[in-house]
Amino acid sequence: MNNKLILTFSLLYSLVAFSQENKRSFSLEEAIVYGQKNNRNIKNAELNILAAEQQVWETSSRGLPQINGSLDYQVNIKTPFDINSLPEDSPFRFMFPKHSITPSIGLNQLLFDGGYIVGLQSNKVFLEISKNSKDKTVNDIETNIISLYNNALLTKESIVIMKNNITALKSNLNETTKIFENGLTEEEDVEQLQLTLSNLENNLKSLETLYVISKGYLKVLLGIDPEEKIELTDTLENLILQHISLDLISEDHPVSNNIDYKIAKNQVESKHLEYKLEKSEQLPKINAFINSSYLGYSDSFSTYFKPEQDWLFTTTGGVSLTIPIFSSFGGKAKRQKAKIEWDMAKNDLIDAENNLSLEFKNAKNEYTLAIDTYTNKQKNLALAEKIERKNTIKFKEGIAGSFDLRQAQLQLYTNQQEYLQAIIDVINKKATLKNLLNIK
Repeated sequence: MNNKLILTFSLLYSLVAFSQENKRSFSLEEAIVYGQKNNRNIKNAELNILAAEQQVWETSSRGLPQINGSLDYQVNIKTPFDINSLPEDSPFRFMFPKHSITPSIGLNQLLFDGGYIVGLQSNKVFLEISKNSKDKTVNDIETNIISLYNNALLTKESIVIMKNNITALKSNLNETTKIFENGLTEEEDVEQLQLTLSNLENNLKSLETLYVISKGYLKVLLGIDPEEKIELTDTLENLILQHISLDLISEDHPVSNNIDYKIAKNQVESKHLEYKLEKSEQLPKINAFINSSYLGYSDSFSTYFKPEQDWLFTTTGGVSLTIPIFSSFGGKAKRQKAKIEWDMAKNDLIDAENNLSLEFKNAKNEYTLAIDTYTNKQKNLALAEKIERKNTIKFKEGIAGSFDLRQAQLQLYTNQQEYLQAIIDVINKKATLKNLLNIK
């Protein structure tokens, strides 16, 4: 029997230890780092950069030697006359062979193409667009991780506070019930406390469900299986100390460092290159080529695999020049359209710069307000706790009624949530400001 007990406890201990080993723990900073490596949107952004690099090489390869091989086979099903009736040395046998095969290989080299030159210039811009897009994705994911982590943490700490409030309220209810049973207080006092307790217990159930859902969304953002267990190790009290930074407000930050500004600038450069590309279509194109081929003809297909089969070898080379002359003004319309789109992109860049300047100021003001609100809510919470303690003492001494105590308790619960929300606002506003300023 003792051995069975020992074995049972050993198995339970092993299961608990295994569960703890497989539970991931994340501070906010660890969650950000993990998300940057494992978030699927960021992985796709990195793949886009790799695809852009391949696109760059694809564009560059157009100006390098191109070698192509071909094999042409032809059979004359019907000829103007009977080939077999002609003498062996008749030229008509060569002109109308029953079977002919022409294997060939050709080398082509681009010598000049204005579009190719513009394409080489666009490679740098194209790659930069992909990299800026990735940076924007990383910034957005980091901001979202902070928001989801904080929301989950807010719910987690709200649960702790709610449980403490329920414990304290149950103690008051038990004492008040005994006093009522002894005829020293009214039944309403008990009912007021029961009403408050019922509301708190319902709120606790909602918070526990919300906590699971919040962590689920966070796991998806981190690239973790939704069924896997995670634990949040940071506390809001610790995070608020790390996220009050007055230097972030006082320092000047250039608009040109913002990712959206960089993307708008990339758009201007891209449209400029499109305009140059359309202009380059007016220039001639020059290509050089060398082609080598064999020609074999026979009355029977099987003779091609015999040593006595004759093959005629030829090699040709040359240069081709293409000069655009007249396109019924279609080329001019394309150039005008590209010029208009370039002008529009330049206007969008000016708007982006002006809007971002205002967003910088607004984000700094909101961050400053969030810090001031946090300081105010911290003081309000201390006062609410003091008022609740006084009313609890007065209630127990019979000086204050149950309605006064309930009002003080509700005021405390409201201030507790407002205090936690004020911390969240400071952290989230800082994340938004850092994202806007593109600060790593």
